[in-house]
Amino acid sequence: MTMNILGADAVEWLGVHYRTILKTADSGGAISVVDSVSPSKTGPPRHVHHGADETFVILSGDILFWLEGKELSRGPGETMFIPRGKEHTFQVVSDSPSRHLVILTPGGFEGFFAEMAAGQFRIPQDMPVIAEAAARYQMDFTGPPL
Repeated sequence: MTMNILGADAVEWLGVHYRTILKTADSGGAISVVDSVSPSKTGPPRHVHHGADETFVILSGDILFWLEGKELSRGPGETMFIPRGKEHTFQVVSDSPSRHLVILTPGGFEGFFAEMAAGQFRIPQDMPVIAEAAARYQMDFTGPPL
């Protein structure tokens, strides 16, 4: 685990720092909340969460979301809701990092971030291993990042 601005229990993967602030087990499976700091110009490959809705609460920085072909900008104090089953991605477009909460309902996805941080898997070099892990968390990668 990496010490960073999110504290000693945060993990880091591909420059993004994650700290679970509400574990799935603590909500009876209903929800998980991850505090995340993503560097400027970063974001994940396009993907779909099949079993969970995803909500972002932007605390700092600006993010461009791509949701099924539509681009939507969000900044501090704004939210972005992504229904389960919808193809999406995002990129931090501000010059500074973005700190945001990632809320998944039901919970369970936070384990993916922990697995990726533990293995320090790389994109695109390790995509087969990453995709295999994602499938265990009901997620599929469907395209490139923005």
